[in-house]
Amino acid sequence: MRSRLLTVVLFALAFPQAAMARGTFDPTKEFEQHEWVPIHLGPLNLSITKAVAYLMLGTVLTILLGIVVMRVRLGVQPGVRQTIGEQIYEVAQTQIAEQGLPSKAIARWFPYVASLFLFIFVVNLLGFIPLPLTGETWHGIPVWGIYAATSSISVTLALALLTFVFTHVEGIRWNGPIRYFKSWIPEAPKVLLVLIVPLEVLGQFMRLISLSVRLFANMLAGHILILTFLGLIFIFQSWVLLFVLVPATLFYVFEVVIVVGIQAFIFAALSAIYIGSAIEPQH
Repeated sequence: MRSRLLTVVLFALAFPQAAMARGTFDPTKEFEQHEWVPIHLGPLNLSITKAVAYLMLGTVLTILLGIVVMRVRLGVQPGVRQTIGEQIYEVAQTQIAEQGLPSKAIARWFPYVASLFLFIFVVNLLGFIPLPLTGETWHGIPVWGIYAATSSISVTLALALLTFVFTHVEGIRWNGPIRYFKSWIPEAPKVLLVLIVPLEVLGQFMRLISLSVRLFANMLAGHILILTFLGLIFIFQSWVLLFVLVPATLFYVFEVVIVVGIQAFIFAALSAIYIGSAIEPQH
């Protein structure tokens, strides 16, 4: 992976006039969304943008990953595909589903949390693979770059909203509306309930915000830092500044090896915990 990144950077340095087309380099502009295929249905904007293209590609790759590593004939001596499939299933089953969901709900909600884990992992990983999906061209040739769909708050908020809705739907379905919403009220003197109940309700919505912002902020910060490192080379157009590739490469590897998987795991694990806590309220 490091050699690929270095190759792409060196290729870009061979054509400095393309890198300096704007005169200055602003890493935040790499996250702007432009309508590639405008689709407007009344007040709804369903246009195809860079984020949508990455999400579509991530969806296709997630499906292919599941087919390739899961739909294999089991053998006494597992091959590479079976080994990878078993490891993914082990993490999703024992570390995510069984840790957050009650046993009576695992069969129903394991597919959801496992799909969340795989999808977010694939989309995060795509964000560190240079692809010609920047929307820019140089002499008719698509410009390559890195971008993560999960660095958009709209994407992470939509994923978090799914968990938020499923959490309360399951809570009501298993406990009934009265018992479920009553579980939000802790045992406390009635005088304090006037202050505690609004905070408990606010806490439910804070789950939605924290779940989405955590993933969004981590991916956005990582990409801005990497683009800033590389942007120094394009701005000053000096081979001497290649030394910035050392910290950039180290941080790039750190993001790919650790952050990509950790953030997918945390999002799926918290989703399982929230749904599980709604099915079996503590109060």
